[in-house]
Amino acid sequence: MTPKTILVTGASSGIGAAIMARLSKDGHRVVGTSRDGSKGSEMLTLDVTSDASVQACVQQFLEHEGRIDVLINNAGYLQSGAVEEVPIEQAHAQFETNYFGVVRMIRAVLPAMRSQRSGLIAATSSLAGLVPLPFWSHYNASKFAVEALMETLRHELKPFGIHVAMVEPGVIKTPFYEAPRLSAVAEYSPWRDRFFRAVERFEEKAPGPEVVAEVYSRLVANTHPRLRNTVTREARIFPTLRRLLPAAAFEGGVRSNFRMDRPDA
Repeated sequence: MTPKTILVTGASSGIGAAIMARLSKDGHRVVGTSRDGSKGSEMLTLDVTSDASVQACVQQFLEHEGRIDVLINNAGYLQSGAVEEVPIEQAHAQFETNYFGVVRMIRAVLPAMRSQRSGLIAATSSLAGLVPLPFWSHYNASKFAVEALMETLRHELKPFGIHVAMVEPGVIKTPFYEAPRLSAVAEYSPWRDRFFRAVERFEEKAPGPEVVAEVYSRLVANTHPRLRNTVTREARIFPTLRRLLPAAAFEGGVRSNFRMDRPDA
């Protein structure tokens, strides 16, 4: 396999760091990004919410590497809380990173990829982009938006030889779930608390970010990558059940899995 030049956003820890490590092990030339670029020569400074920062990062990558074969959009974060609890400005911020950050990066690399007539644009989506979970409203919505964006791009970029793909993990053991949880409206507490306790139980049993990196390893090597590439058992099963089961039965299953309608012991 010919080594590729790869840019990975959100690579300072968790899934992004695991992706960098695995793709570097595969023999590729991998450069990551973080907000402060403090992880050494293989890390560029990038704020995906800033047009200027995105343009400067991609320009620096292209000047050093000469081309870009793969962009992996991994930067993102989780904003938890009921819809009523999350201030609008925080909802905007969620989309600025998780959705518009992806859009900015794609727009920045496309001129080079179109000129090359080749490339792969990938994004770390989520099971939550296929099956929304309670108290993750704006995170769910941002990932649903990424799903639609990437599927649209799949059609638009095919004539240029540019591939488009997503990796859709379920629960992965990373610092991702340590994000602050809003709890401004006490009336939601019984259901909110049960949900988050259930998430913590899932996380205790979850695999590490290396399983996501393994999927990216295969994706980068594939000459005809699939649009959707799921990771973890629940990411494979939940969307299938959603298609097969009556809506009420599936909704009840989600509430049961996250123990929202019964007290914990």
